[in-house]
Amino acid sequence: MIDDDAGPWAIRNVDVSVAHPARRYDYWLGGKDNFAADRESGDAVEAMFPTIRAAAVENRRFLGRAVRFLADECGIDQFLDIGTGIPGVDNTHEVAQAIDPGVRVVYVDNDPIVLTHARALLTSDSAAGRTSYIDADLRDPDRILGDPAVAQTFDLGRPVALLLLAVLHFVPDDDRPHDAVARLVDALPDGSYLAMSHVTHDFLPPEQHAPLDAAGRTQAGFQARSLEEFTRFLDGHEVVDPGIVPVSDWRPDGDPDGRPRAADIAQYGAVARVRRGTVPPADRAAGSGRG
Repeated sequence: MIDDDAGPWAIRNVDVSVAHPARRYDYWLGGKDNFAADRESGDAVEAMFPTIRAAAVENRRFLGRAVRFLADECGIDQFLDIGTGIPGVDNTHEVAQAIDPGVRVVYVDNDPIVLTHARALLTSDSAAGRTSYIDADLRDPDRILGDPAVAQTFDLGRPVALLLLAVLHFVPDDDRPHDAVARLVDALPDGSYLAMSHVTHDFLPPEQHAPLDAAGRTQAGFQARSLEEFTRFLDGHEVVDPGIVPVSDWRPDGDPDGRPRAADIAQYGAVARVRRGTVPPADRAAGSGRG
């Protein structure tokens, strides 16, 4: 793990005394790019939700399955991945370029350590494909859309997949996350896709809600959302099969008997095709499940 007093990281103006979601997530995944504050925060969450490490792994697996689906079955070759996190194995461009070497990816995050890694591992330019990185926050969609990396990396006349995985629960309602998502989606060409995952308490017993909510308010404005609240992000778009389901149940690989329980993962996942018209709520909810 990182030495909390390590000099090189100070160059990046990292506040090691405050936990950051990307570094805490790295800790749960068994990474080494985290500090004492991140580990302490991660352990506190784990004490209240003992399966958090499994939940982090399942979200990462959902990322891989969603990207493979979009690249292989939908023919998407442009991905805007917001809330990238610290690079690990099977990053978005690695999964997608294994299917189509010409895939282009723009990563977005706001943690200095992610920026440091991204410059080394997540940026490239070749005849085969291209990856770029934007240091920005989901709360400022115009900053993301206006960054030169978007126009330089993407052909905005063709579809783009917007990935918002395990990031929106760090944007509380006061910061208008639904407006931010709508602004991003509105900028995408016809035929684009939106892939999302989000923490929920819907599967947990009521006695577990209050302590998790209280802890969440001290963790970068964390806010779990219900099925109804999650579905609002997808309003007007065509949710593909199997609908809105626990992330471990979205087009799973392997033996279904080996999947974790929804209560152990506590995350919804979905992929939707962007529509410029409206989709009736009854149609949008078809196939949705709560595990």
